[in-house]
Amino acid sequence: MNLLVKILIALVVFFIALGAIMVFTASGTYSLSRFNSLYFLFKQHFWKVLAAVVAMYVFSKIPYDKYRSYSKLALIAIIIVLALTFVIAPKVKGAQRWINLGIIQFQPSEAAKVILIMHLAFMMEKMGDQIKDFKNGFIFPVIWILAVSGLVILQPNVSTSLIIAMISFSLLYVGGAKFKHIVGILSTTGVLVAGVIMLFSHSRERVLSYFKSLTTNADINMQVKQAKIALGSGGLLGIGVGHSRQSDLFLPEAYGDFIYSILGEQMGFVGAVAILLLYFVLFITCLIIAKKAQDKFGQLLVLGLGFNIIISAFVNAAVVTGLVPTTGITLPFISFGGTSIILFAASIGIIVNVGRQTVKTTELKIAQV
Repeated sequence: MNLLVKILIALVVFFIALGAIMVFTASGTYSLSRFNSLYFLFKQHFWKVLAAVVAMYVFSKIPYDKYRSYSKLALIAIIIVLALTFVIAPKVKGAQRWINLGIIQFQPSEAAKVILIMHLAFMMEKMGDQIKDFKNGFIFPVIWILAVSGLVILQPNVSTSLIIAMISFSLLYVGGAKFKHIVGILSTTGVLVAGVIMLFSHSRERVLSYFKSLTTNADINMQVKQAKIALGSGGLLGIGVGHSRQSDLFLPEAYGDFIYSILGEQMGFVGAVAILLLYFVLFITCLIIAKKAQDKFGQLLVLGLGFNIIISAFVNAAVVTGLVPTTGITLPFISFGGTSIILFAASIGIIVNVGRQTVKTTELKIAQV
């Protein structure tokens, strides 16, 4: 288990270090033209990386069983904050997702994902087989899921809302919920979600442009077109770190959600695939830690947090390559960002704590024998 924890930490440190390099190479030209400083955005990212490392360390030291006592209160609090975003958050590109805290732009939906996973894991453990009963078990976690994902989709933030639902219902299934109950809820709410997507011009345009690209072979949008050019120009082995051409203002905000294309341009097809494989290795490591966890709460907590990381990584890669409609999902630990990288790091800290607690419990049992 100690080896698993070390592998997990090593992977995250590698991703963060690689992210810092990619952000610097992808943001330099934009920083110079916009802020008259080559290092402006990199400096911002650097401080957030430090905060992420601190968060990972702090959460690795907090006994994970303590979250049982505070998960419900924390979930209620984040739901209130999500509701407040419609009042206090400024509109950015037609969406109200970020709350300005001065030193950082806080995105409540990212925190909501982690907290919801915590509370669902607690509920699954507490309910046991009662989760199989629709009226007396299954419906209660579903109410929390719909409350969080509903508020997020109204921001509008369709992609994050769908990921929240995907992770949550996967946890319910693993926790023992009946498949027919899950399918029934998803079928019922699917039509409503589709209606909400088409209601907001921001999400409607992205979906329609995506389907148009499938039927006419046109580009989804300019960002995806430039991202594909970047990936294509990288060839097999890339053009070399620091030699990106698309980051010279051809690809808008190349340092953010589309940084995977810059990574592919500089490190080539081999490097781009290798990064996805490393995310898969990280997830497998999380699965093994979850399997060895001493209780159901720890198992589901690690599974949910690990799934959040890998699904975000693969959705981001799918967006960049034009396989799915454009979203605002970041590449974990690598994309420029504040809330995202800090909460992903905090998630790793929690997983590390579960792994270490398992080791201590195992050693204690062996000593008693």
